[in-house]
Amino acid sequence: MESPIRRIREIILAQDEFLVTSHYSPDGDAIGSICALGHVLKALGKRITLYNPSGLPSRYAFVDEPSPIERELPAALPAWTFVLDCGSNERMGEALAARKAETEFINIDHHLGNDEFGAVNWVDPTQPSVGNMVATLAQALDIPLTGPLAECVYLAVSTDTGFFTYGNTTPESLELTADMLRGGLNVERMNMLINKQWSENRLKLWTEAMGSMETALDGRVASTIVTDEMFRRTGTTPADTENLINFLRRLKTVRVAVILREERGGRCKFSLRSYGDDNVQRVAARFGGGGHKNASGGSIECPIGEARNKLIAVIAEELELQ
Repeated sequence: MESPIRRIREIILAQDEFLVTSHYSPDGDAIGSICALGHVLKALGKRITLYNPSGLPSRYAFVDEPSPIERELPAALPAWTFVLDCGSNERMGEALAARKAETEFINIDHHLGNDEFGAVNWVDPTQPSVGNMVATLAQALDIPLTGPLAECVYLAVSTDTGFFTYGNTTPESLELTADMLRGGLNVERMNMLINKQWSENRLKLWTEAMGSMETALDGRVASTIVTDEMFRRTGTTPADTENLINFLRRLKTVRVAVILREERGGRCKFSLRSYGDDNVQRVAARFGGGGHKNASGGSIECPIGEARNKLIAVIAEELELQ
């Protein structure tokens, strides 16, 4: 057993109450990991509060929560707080960051550049998802990966590996899923629940976003923008852009895909995706962002068209695509 896991196990067995959180605007790995760890702690008879300032996204309403994911922090924080899938403590949200003196953080993450802000840090960029790490912790605590726990782990692992199509897919992630299948996990049902969440409005947004798609650098970069006006016109939210970027990567010539969306205050949020050796984490880092080698993001304070041009220029420089 690795030393961070041993120490985390000791803390879990010694304490009675925990807060469990992840980054705001949670994705499948964040929600799956929060709920999976909640199931583990609940199985051990621990008192838990699950928290995320953004709450539970409607597209994950099917998730079996061991306790409701609260949008407000409790009046008194427990001695220990699990912070999952956060590359930095800023991503847990302002409310918890402002109260960090009241609790100790157990930082479990797989992002490159994690600043190890916890009293205990288990940071492993080789892991395909934090869900994989929670599963390893469950095994160290002799909690079987079955039932709702397995479903939450599968949500985390499958979404962060692109349903086992991304380069971060490992033999261990496939073996983990095989073990959960043997334990009764219904993959067909889970895939249907995860993927069959679209609205007509979302499809309209994607139609507009695809209409704004442009290629650059001899077709090796494809980018699209999503403006506030697009959201208003189609009655959608930023959550409806999830996975849009991966469709840009399907173009034959594309090595890097870019999506930008307008946020309040003149800021643009961007996401980057690539294949193989094209390290877009380096590109995101130039703008104060981060993430993974082939999946990163950040934000830029400027108009969205200018932000697109700046990103493409840095992509050309960092990846030598001139």
